[in-house]
Amino acid sequence: MRYQSKAMIGDIPVLCVAVGPDIQSQQVRGRAVGVIAVGDVAVGIIAVGALAAGVIAIGGLAFGVISVGGVALGLIALGGLAIGGVAVGGLAVGIRSLGGLAIGPHPTGGMRIYWPSS
Repeated sequence: MRYQSKAMIGDIPVLCVAVGPDIQSQQVRGRAVGVIAVGDVAVGIIAVGALAAGVIAIGGLAFGVISVGGVALGLIALGGLAIGGVAVGGLAVGIRSLGGLAIGPHPTGGMRIYWPSS
């Protein structure tokens, strides 16, 4: 499925949706690029997808300032594995970390590992 809004900011569509394979463009995965991007691989200010990168990223593997996902990497990260400045998850690694296993200078959670150790 492919959809791209007619509203554009520069060369970037406001909304782009690309899910699943596309026979016409011979894409195996949908690649969405837009201010709001939804797809198998999504890149945008707000990105939602299996692999998501953006200011706000939500997905299986999420990269962003605020990221939420199975594996989340960002300034604020929430996920099964969360790595970031503030990390919350099952395994959380960050300056401020909260999780079942929390690693960092200021960990909170089930098992805390102070790293780097002083």
